[in-house]
Amino acid sequence: MAYLTKTAAEAGVKFGIWIEPEMVNPKSELYEKHPDWVVKQPQRPEYYMRNQLVLDLTNPKVQDFVYNIVDDLFTKNPTLAYIKWDCNSVIFNANSATIAHRGNFYTDYVFGLYKVLERIRAKYPKVPLMLCSGGGGRVDYGALKYFTEFWDSDNTDPLERVFIQWEYSYFYPALTNSNHVTDWGKQPIKFRTDVAMMGKLGFDIVVAKLKPEELTYAQGAVNLYKQYSEAIWHGDQYRLQDPWKNDVASVMYVDPDQSKAIMFNYLVSNRYRSGTIRPITLKGLQDDKMYTIKEVNMMPGQRSSIPGGTYSGKFLMTVGINPAVGAGDRASVVVSIEEKK
Repeated sequence: MAYLTKTAAEAGVKFGIWIEPEMVNPKSELYEKHPDWVVKQPQRPEYYMRNQLVLDLTNPKVQDFVYNIVDDLFTKNPTLAYIKWDCNSVIFNANSATIAHRGNFYTDYVFGLYKVLERIRAKYPKVPLMLCSGGGGRVDYGALKYFTEFWDSDNTDPLERVFIQWEYSYFYPALTNSNHVTDWGKQPIKFRTDVAMMGKLGFDIVVAKLKPEELTYAQGAVNLYKQYSEAIWHGDQYRLQDPWKNDVASVMYVDPDQSKAIMFNYLVSNRYRSGTIRPITLKGLQDDKMYTIKEVNMMPGQRSSIPGGTYSGKFLMTVGINPAVGAGDRASVVVSIEEKK
């Protein structure tokens, strides 16, 4: 691993790693030395999921071990810049010899995990950490003290993610929602990327397999995202059209001073001639400010189907705009709203 982090640093790339520090393989030195550190009941056979067992984090010795494993990663690899913390095994035969009341096992386990995380965060307060467990089993407020983002679902189909991310946003800010562009789904890369922009944008694709126009689009999308990431991460979110009730889902992010906003629109219905027919009214702007409207994040050579121009905040929040969402290359439309200086 030292070679990998060194090579990445030389190439100007930040190196991250996926770890599962709560897990143990039964054919391992750790299990051979400390079989009592594993969550299991003495009178029952061990049950393996993904050939793993869960370490007993109610045990302070196990907490020290897990902390030291993570600490060693940073100590031995000082350029390590990111960790994905995963837990992919269900706890079977829950039991611990270190707690008096076995009915408290699950809560004590989580408290034990938090003790480890508190120590990690105290020593490494600024390292980005993603929390994952079976695709989203650990998305919880308590963990927000220690992690910068969650992997909220292994389902990365872009159409289904519109609904997942819509519901997720009722409880958690976009800043914590890790959304990646993958090869799931039949939608083009523009739709997949537009959907992933609703939170922490990432790419889990083989870049070398992209067509030239797709690569150009993806590079432009990343640059655009950087311009609006503060509004998405730290601004106010407005749900303009519910995907459960409309052909088109629409969501908007406005920066704190109401001078810049971005509006995402997604076709979620395959009904004949589905799409936007009427204008969608915006929210979160100032009545007396003038805003310039522009369609952005288009594929190379694609032309906008919506009229640009400058409108008052009152007009946009009373009359609105029609993003002209429809089939084909209009299945997702991104609109920028910026105060005219």
